[in-house]
Amino acid sequence: MALLVKVDQSGNGDFKKIQDAIDVVPSNNSNNVFIWIKPGTYIEKVVVPADKPFITLSGSKSSTTTIKGSNHGNIFDCPTLSILATDFNTYRAGDKAVALRVSADKVAFYGCSIISYQDTILDDTRSHYYSRCYIEGATDFICGNTTSFFEKCHLHLTSDRTGAITTQRRESPYENTGFTFFGYKITGVGTCLLGRPRGSYFRVVFAKTFISSAVLSQGWDDWGRPYTHITAYYGEYKCYGPGAATSRRFKWS
Repeated sequence: MALLVKVDQSGNGDFKKIQDAIDVVPSNNSNNVFIWIKPGTYIEKVVVPADKPFITLSGSKSSTTTIKGSNHGNIFDCPTLSILATDFNTYRAGDKAVALRVSADKVAFYGCSIISYQDTILDDTRSHYYSRCYIEGATDFICGNTTSFFEKCHLHLTSDRTGAITTQRRESPYENTGFTFFGYKITGVGTCLLGRPRGSYFRVVFAKTFISSAVLSQGWDDWGRPYTHITAYYGEYKCYGPGAATSRRFKWS
């Protein structure tokens, strides 16, 4: 059984706010709930609670359906959209300002634009999938300790100083976590690193990705923690573009 719920700011739906639609989903939900969001900018803080799985949020285009927030500060308190429930999907839809926090298993995003400044995506725990998404930030804008696969996603840096795309937080060799970026491109208006270690066993791989000149020649950084040279895993496989030359990368990557 599936349930369709419509959200429309103009009042021509079941609800005017996204959170109101989520709130009516019963606890320990076992049915697929499809929340269709009509075009508009929804200024609200949205949380999908842990006891409400099987929810899908869908808009027509990421350019016309936007969830916008103004919170900043603590990365666990400020996200505009927090996903705490399993089996969740979305379709097209100056300080630490998390746009998206994902702390549940089996969560997927398709054709979404996720934009902020620092810590854009708090990819907190479990397993996630991103397909053909546009992700923008200035520094450390994909962080956390998940097993996440980013397929054909466009990563764009907006820093006016040196930033980093990833700060993965793997803390143990026994954790099966890491970020994989497969296909498409990295662009930027400033300069950036591919990653730096928030956790001692940081693990990130870029494969078959166009890397622009926005990426610095050293590629990676140890964040002043040289002991991570033997514990962290930085990988690049068949990447191309002016920023993809590995001859000047740090030798431990």
